Amino acid sequence: MPMFELSQALRATVELLLVPTLLALGVLLVAALFELGSLLGERFHGLRALAQNADPERALALGHRRIERADLITRAGPMLGLMGTLISLGPGLEALARGDVARLAGQVTIAFDTTVVGLCAGIVGFLAGRLRRRWYGDLVDALERADAPEPRRVG
Repeated sequence: MPMFELSQALRATVELLLVPTLLALGVLLVAALFELGSLLGERFHGLRALAQNADPERALALGHRRIERADLITRAGPMLGLMGTLISLGPGLEALARGDVARLAGQVTIAFDTTVVGLCAGIVGFLAGRLRRRWYGDLVDALERADAPEPRRVG
């Protein structure tokens, strides 16, 4: 198989990835918005309810799951945004070579949009993860202090 045919096959394969990448970015953006709502709920109600249950292990397990979810969004958002950017720039550069400015503009718009959406999702995930690490760490510390026996006074 000549090199030209291989490069065409590779280009076609990469272009097929654009739609799944855009769909994944959409799902990730919805997940980031869910995280934002969940974060507000935790801050104003959820952590208080966990503190009343006084179970440090349950709070720690729940915190780990929620932090992992935020970390996934933090990492996947920018990666998918970059994929969308690079995938759409290939056809854009081909359009530029042919002088098709309208197609170039459309592809560059997709490139910028996917970058912005990916970074927005990543920012939400990053903030959610950082805040949750602090909140759940403080909660577990407080629960463990409450469970600790009072020190005996000697003398």
